[in-house]
Amino acid sequence: MTLSSSFGGPARGAGSARGGVPPLEVRLLRDGIPESRHRVHAVVCDGRGRVLMRAGDPQQLSFARSALKPFQASVFVSSGAADHCNCGERGLAIACASHAGTAIHAREAFKLLWGAELEAEQLQCPVPAAGSSPLEHNCSGKHAAFLATCRQLGWSTESYLQIAHPLQQEVLKRVGDLLALPAAELLTARDDCGAPTLQLQLAQMALLYAHLGAGSQADLERLSRAMLAHPELVAGEGRFDTELMRRGHGQVVSKGGAEGIQCLSRVGAGMGVAIKVEDGSSRAKHAVALHLLEQLDWLTPMTLEELGSLFLQPAPHLQLEVIGELRFD
Repeated sequence: MTLSSSFGGPARGAGSARGGVPPLEVRLLRDGIPESRHRVHAVVCDGRGRVLMRAGDPQQLSFARSALKPFQASVFVSSGAADHCNCGERGLAIACASHAGTAIHAREAFKLLWGAELEAEQLQCPVPAAGSSPLEHNCSGKHAAFLATCRQLGWSTESYLQIAHPLQQEVLKRVGDLLALPAAELLTARDDCGAPTLQLQLAQMALLYAHLGAGSQADLERLSRAMLAHPELVAGEGRFDTELMRRGHGQVVSKGGAEGIQCLSRVGAGMGVAIKVEDGSSRAKHAVALHLLEQLDWLTPMTLEELGSLFLQPAPHLQLEVIGELRFD
């Protein structure tokens, strides 16, 4: 990968007017000839919400989808439910996961439920098309953590996915606190697993991930540490988040979401990255994530080369190329 950078004007807050910095472009090359193109917005924020670098529009709105999971799981930690069910770091990792639905993943979600004296039948995530249990759904860990939190606090376990439920209101409050916004201002919609997700600006997602890796808040620090300790549970063998965290020497937390969402956190630095591919492509968000990690110097050249061999060459004769610059704001 080859990158270039351009330096812009002085830093401005995430809410200021934008313009003049084009999005990144990801090209799929077939034997070196462009075949497809994806437009991608990206932003780097610090823990105060200041936009440090960007490509495209940091105010781009999108649903956070599964990138929201560590913050949904933060209530599982802060409520005492995680400690009560004695789930350990593996349980925290599965609570943040968009996993592959293997026996290992389903077993961890089951163990979390077992520790809270709950049954798999209480999960309200769907049974996957080729599966036999909701434990195999990629969001089963999140739902298990939701149920365990409800059990801990004496809340209904039947209506836990409703936005008016005290669990979901507590999630909104936690995210609002991190963004310094009233929870009532957050726009929700139903995710594919049935749980609420949030529509956020890209800069707001980056701010959340700046908090996740900063190490200054106990619940988020425990979750990020668990994700880094057990990356195989967060996604699965050969999947981007798992392979990046496995090779990243504990430096970068990575969590993707559907429809082209990818978020990253630099551990201990209080910096977060959020990426949105306009057409929702997964291959493009992975290519841009590696592009930015190289520019930010968050991973070693050897690590980037290993990840590039996995995610920048999707098939023989095909290669992904990122065009554009992440500029200082």
